[in-house]
Amino acid sequence: MTIAALLMAAGRGTRFGADQPKQYLPLLGRPVLRLAAEALLAEGGVTLLQPVCAPGEEARVAGILEGLAALPPVPGGETRQASVRAGLEALAPRAPAVVLVHDAARPVIPPGTIPALLAALAESPGAIPAQPVADTLKRAAGGTIQETVPRAGLFRAQTPQAFRFADLLAAHRAATAEATDDAQLLELAGARVALIPGAETNIKITFPEDLARVEAQGLTQLFPRIGTGFDVHRIEAGRPMVLCGVVVPCEFGLEGHSDADVGIHALCDAIYGALAEGDIGRWFPPSEMRWKGADSAQFLTHAAGRIAARGGVLANADVTILCERPKIGPHREAMQARLAELLGVESGRVGVKATTTERLGFTGRGEGIAAQAAALVLLPLG
Repeated sequence: MTIAALLMAAGRGTRFGADQPKQYLPLLGRPVLRLAAEALLAEGGVTLLQPVCAPGEEARVAGILEGLAALPPVPGGETRQASVRAGLEALAPRAPAVVLVHDAARPVIPPGTIPALLAALAESPGAIPAQPVADTLKRAAGGTIQETVPRAGLFRAQTPQAFRFADLLAAHRAATAEATDDAQLLELAGARVALIPGAETNIKITFPEDLARVEAQGLTQLFPRIGTGFDVHRIEAGRPMVLCGVVVPCEFGLEGHSDADVGIHALCDAIYGALAEGDIGRWFPPSEMRWKGADSAQFLTHAAGRIAARGGVLANADVTILCERPKIGPHREAMQARLAELLGVESGRVGVKATTTERLGFTGRGEGIAAQAAALVLLPLG
């Protein structure tokens, strides 16, 4: 049985109030949209994943979903109903038996939800997860309660919602009015829609506090891993001095196969160490000419990508530069900002500082510069 899923990402998220739609916001180091797609694919039943996005956002969505078994995104319409219809029509030539419709703003699908929905389709053309309403409901006008609404039999609908594909496509093609969700279209057609138990963890991100709740929920499932890094480079005249991604005015630079950014190299080793993935030499061997003179920024971007690939998040990082010259203080904020940019985190999570060795050792004699770094990475258990 072919099971397809529509990942609905065409909304603008105006209620959230961010400078971009909420499905593109970072959550534990990755876009909400990416997490929602991974959740749909996690239990292995979905064989066709069809993203639906706002017109003009196709390349952006494809980039976020790169590496996942997803079809090319299709543009949606002016309403959610129109967007779902566009996704269904794109899937129609493939004629899947079942289609799931899921909000891209719901990054968590509790385990067992999709199998329960599929089981319910044996008896009904549609099924949705839902939570019973627990709070007392009031109908009001002008800031005054008009009546108390009985809550018995009331449920809060969630996604993914599951349907026999042919039935949902027929309901959309026959629709003459806007429905608030796809289940309502089947209801209006007189079809039976089953309820399965929803979950409080299946949160739809609508407001900033929702994002914070999902992030807090996810952090409880991550395990802290600490890594350290250390690197040394000799002084070399005639080269630019690049430290922590910033060119520092200086009469000398550092010797190295790449740009010799000792701060970034130490930080990369700290991250790779926290991931137990070796060191920078494993990923970017100095024996390979393609890295000669390379900008070390790409090394740190790769290290950050490895955190994301493991489903983790960088909690914080700290770099200490050991040198007599140049002075680091005037450039510290710029270094922090650059490292944070490369890592995809706010600058407050990255520390940069410097110290001397009281003119002792090779750094004290001005023969080279050293750097040490530490990184705290949070990874899923197991």
